[in-house]
Amino acid sequence: MLGLKFESLPAKRLLAGLICFYMTCTLPAWASEPADKAQIDSASGLVIQPGFEMVRAHCTACHSAKLVTQNHMSRERWLSTIRWMQKTQNLWPLPQEDEILDYLSANYGERDMGRRALLPAHLMPKS
Repeated sequence: MLGLKFESLPAKRLLAGLICFYMTCTLPAWASEPADKAQIDSASGLVIQPGFEMVRAHCTACHSAKLVTQNHMSRERWLSTIRWMQKTQNLWPLPQEDEILDYLSANYGERDMGRRALLPAHLMPKS
């Protein structure tokens, strides 16, 4: 190998470490991404799955899609958030509410760790 001799144990360990470092730094892009990675809409950042168009149309009419993508809640929490927006933010009735909730809970469902818990209702600002 290039005429270099690595006879001592520390030199062999150094060589092995350098080879491992090189191999991890030069992985092709496809090797570092999960095979089942969902397609993401480049304009909104939302996952492209059934229900995507409805969520994009209804949710981004009032706020950024980032408000959706940064939150991860159960179906029940998404529903209570929708109800809160309908009560305090003038969100209209959603004719396809079940499909929207299916999409949100499937693609932005609960995680082990995420954002802090919502404030209790009595601490929410009055609108």
